[in-house]
Amino acid sequence: MRRLILLMGYSLDGHVSGPDGQPNRINVEPDEELDRWKVAPVRTASLHLMGRVNYEEMAAYWPSATSIFAGPMNEIPKAVASATIEKADWHETTILRGDLRAEVERLKSGDGGDIIAHGGARFVQSLARLGLIDEYRLVVYPAAAGSGRPLFGTLSEPLQLDLISASTFPTGALGLVYRPRNST
Repeated sequence: MRRLILLMGYSLDGHVSGPDGQPNRINVEPDEELDRWKVAPVRTASLHLMGRVNYEEMAAYWPSATSIFAGPMNEIPKAVASATIEKADWHETTILRGDLRAEVERLKSGDGGDIIAHGGARFVQSLARLGLIDEYRLVVYPAAAGSGRPLFGTLSEPLQLDLISASTFPTGALGLVYRPRNST
């Protein structure tokens, strides 16, 4: 069974986006070591999974980008969960229109490598509430946003996680890998 790995960054005070849903405007210094840490699971994944808002932002940016993320972001197939998106023009994108739990479980039961989930806050909160995330690869940036959308929002019950690894980076960012306590 394929694992669903969330790769997401947030501010020290727990916000993944500003109050208007736009990305945090925290000043993040370039950090090649952190970039290598973040891109490692992306390079070995066989599918990107995202919600509509994040898909539209990524589809507008990555096709012409040149960073170390551009290759795997553009070459690896993508799935966007949305009931409203009309078409998906980004290379190798499938639209998932059904029940989120059923769609993700179907993807996880398929062949291939890990699935990398990318935020938006609401999409990630839905995945977490449904217990679909097998691993949380989180980057904590050394800045406070002050307000915005939290990483987890409201959960129906506490999410118990086990720390698998923790890495520090030259800019002061932290790379944290957690797995849900009941996962194997």
